[in-house]
This record gives sequence, C-alpha cells and structure tokens, in this order.
Amino acid sequence: MIFETAGIETAVWIPPLVAFVISFFTSMGGVSGAFLILPFQVSVLGFNTPAVSATNQLFNIVAIPSGVYRYIREGRMVWPLTWVVIIGTLPGVLIGAVVRCQYLPDPKNFKLFAALVLLYIGVRLIRDLLKKQTGKSNISAEEEFQKIVSQFRKNRNAGAGAEALPAVMVEKFSLSRITYTFYGHRFDINTIGIMSLSFIVGIVGGVYGIGGGAIIAPFFVSVFGLPVYTVAGAALMGTFVTSVAGVLFYQAMAPFYPTLNVAPDYALGILFGVGGAVGMYCGARMQKFIPAKIIKYILAGCILFIAIKYVVEFLF
Repeated sequence: MIFETAGIETAVWIPPLVAFVISFFTSMGGVSGAFLILPFQVSVLGFNTPAVSATNQLFNIVAIPSGVYRYIREGRMVWPLTWVVIIGTLPGVLIGAVVRCQYLPDPKNFKLFAALVLLYIGVRLIRDLLKKQTGKSNISAEEEFQKIVSQFRKNRNAGAGAEALPAVMVEKFSLSRITYTFYGHRFDINTIGIMSLSFIVGIVGGVYGIGGGAIIAPFFVSVFGLPVYTVAGAALMGTFVTSVAGVLFYQAMAPFYPTLNVAPDYALGILFGVGGAVGMYCGARMQKFIPAKIIKYILAGCILFIAIKYVVEFLF
C-alpha cells in the first residue's frame, strides 16, 4: 500500500502488527508506544518529514482510549494528577510543534534530538532500577500490590468469591498538593512542580511527536517516587489530550510550510493506531500481573537501544 503523505510503500498489515507488539509492553508503564513507533517510521519505513511527528500523535489518538478505559475500569486512575498533567503539557506541545517545523526539519538533526531525549529517559529508568531502595518506597507499594493480586487470583481460581481489587483513593487536591493512597501507602506531591515539569515535557514531546507520556511517566516514578501502577493511566490520558491538540495544530500549520509535509498521514496513523489500541488494552489488562521492575527494564532496554542507534547514525 502506498502512503502518499509519508511518501512510503509498505504492506498494510505491518503498521498494526508493529504497533500491537510495542504498545502491549509500553502501555504497562504508562507509555503509548509512540516513542518507539516513531523510530520505526523513520528508520524502517523511511518516513522523515515533520509529518511523521503529527502521524505519531494521530496514532496516540486512536490507540490510547482502550488502555485508559481499562485503567479507569480497574480504579487505577489518579484524576487530579491527570488534569494537572494535561494543563501543564498542552501549551508545551504546541510550542514543540513550531520548533519541529521551524528548526528541526532535517532528518539527521531530528534523529540527534530524538536520541538525546531517549537517552535521558533510558538513563533515568536504569538509575532508578539500580538505586538501592530504602525505607517505605514506591517499590514496596508495588510489591504489596503484587501480593494482593496474587492472592486475588488464588481466591478466584479456588472459587472463593474474591473481592474486587481496591482502587486509588484521592485524599487531597489543591493548587499546592495532590495526595492519594494506594494499598496502604500514602503519596503526597507538589501540584506546581508537576505542572511545571509537564510544560517542559510538553515542548519536548511536541517536537518528537509523542505527546510527552514517554517522558513524564519515568519522571513520576524516578523523581516523584510514585508507583508505576498508578501513574500509567494519568500519563496515557495526558498523552491522548495533548496529541489531539498536536494533530490539530500540525494540520493548521501545514499551509504555512508549503515545501514540507507537515500534516499527518491519516491512513498510516490510523493503521498504527488500530494495532496500538488492541495492544494497549491487552497491556493495561495484564499490567497488574507483571512485576514493576520487569516493566521498567523492558522500557529502558527499548529506549537505550534506539537512542544508541541514532547517535551512531549521526556520528557515522
């Protein structure tokens, strides 16, 4: 099948299959998979124009709702955190779209930018995994969650009429603090700090075409000490809303850059999105059965591999 906007030709089944595999694993960490789908489009399919960023965000729009639905159904959405992420990220994404078209239209320079973003995310994740945990940390909450899930499955298999898994409970939401409990552990974070971080992340995400979720989720885990089981839904929902704005903005900018392909390739983006939607739903459903460290190692490994590849391509 020929995709005219992207200027590529590929089998119609390849985009949804690739998106399914990537999104199944990345959605467990609160990431849509767009940060890996973009390198696939650039390096494998040869889609190098700014339109690839917009197409990537279109993928988010189609794929993310299924994963968010699953997290809402299981009571693991921290809604105050979600709203703060959206408010902070949205203006940043629009600024990032302008930067992408104005200053990074060259594929080689864009790959270097992408590599730096991915290296930062990967190193933060690895540092978090290798860091010795002390006291009552987010790891202990996640380990407790695993024990509860394990017991729940045993009771269900034994026909004991197991109770539903407890949901996240929000205690406080104000301009200064967000406080919630998760399986006996209390988490208290600064609202302004989250919003400021989200704005910066939004700019980077707008340039890269990922909406910011791939950056914000590791930050929540490694900097703010929040359990990955509770940030995944918020990160995905924030990515969805900002991706809608990003696609509309790229489309609106297209007439101002007549020599560049800026608007998304809708057919390609939807194909990726359909596969991603199925992958995200399955990933969100399976997340509670996968240890948090395995999720983080999968994300870190994929991120670092792509980042190193891009750095080598830029240098040589």
